[in-house]
Amino acid sequence: MIATELGVSPSTVSRVLNTPGDAALRWGSSDTVARIRAFAAEHDYSPNPQASSLRTRRSGLIGVLVPRLQDYVLATIYEGVEEAAYESGLSTFVTNSLDKPDNQRARTRMMIDRRVDGLIYGDAHLDHHFLDEIYSQGIKFALVSRTAGDYPSATVDDVKGGRLVGGHLLDTGRRDVAVLAGWEFASTARDRTNGIVTTFAEHGVEIPDDRIVYSGFDPAGGRAAVEQLLSTGPVPDAIFATNDFAAIGAFGALRDRGIRVPDDVALVGYNDTPIAAGGAVPLTTIRSPMHEMGRRAVGLLLEVIGGRTPESVVLEPELIVRSSSTSASVGTGGPSSVEA
Repeated sequence: MIATELGVSPSTVSRVLNTPGDAALRWGSSDTVARIRAFAAEHDYSPNPQASSLRTRRSGLIGVLVPRLQDYVLATIYEGVEEAAYESGLSTFVTNSLDKPDNQRARTRMMIDRRVDGLIYGDAHLDHHFLDEIYSQGIKFALVSRTAGDYPSATVDDVKGGRLVGGHLLDTGRRDVAVLAGWEFASTARDRTNGIVTTFAEHGVEIPDDRIVYSGFDPAGGRAAVEQLLSTGPVPDAIFATNDFAAIGAFGALRDRGIRVPDDVALVGYNDTPIAAGGAVPLTTIRSPMHEMGRRAVGLLLEVIGGRTPESVVLEPELIVRSSSTSASVGTGGPSSVEA
């Protein structure tokens, strides 16, 4: 009806009415978009998503899997996903896998049954066996936050982030460093740890394997990792936690033993979540562009859905120096100029 009355194609009408805001200008001139919307409003017309899906064989839905949406980092990434999807006329829904392969399979099947156009995985494992299965079934997907195999991903340069931490700790005279690495199956744990280990090695300092503890990215994981470290060896002069929340757990474990941050132990986190700046001792950390990662993951997925093979996106980290890693003699500040 609208197409006939306005002399435009039905596909143009459908795209304009299903694309919010200025994003609809990709389907026609500003005058065309305005006329279509005005006619639809005047006649109280709204698109039928079921009928549209039957015509296009697209649902306009994107499924997102994350380990836990209660995690601030993952929630922020999802906000970016949702924002970019909305701008492209798409809807999203998210589910938690708890990083368990059985859950990944079950949640993926649930989303496929709802006819999603594609999936974004924020819970990829380094072995990528599950993703290989999904790929072999022809399911369209992209990764966010973590990498796995050669699948397209939107991430921060976690190796560089770890190197920035290493350079900062070396500059402040720390040599006996422990790493709270996170989950061993996650690229974020591997890459952030490799970054600091490599930087120290380049300066002739070894970080022994027993100073690297794999545990959860949450406060409980950070506390457990520090307790393990202190039960098996001397107090290190610096701790790098690959997640701010693990760093907070580490801080609590150190405080309970009367170990002071930063006088006895420098403490560094990762991601620059709001809790980093607001604690009892403001936390030095790596700022990662979490929201932008989510947005870029949608772009990658749309390319995959369109039959293309996009290059992965690697965003820049930034070292934010606060008082948890500096003493009065070192000084505190904002973004560091350290490049490692």
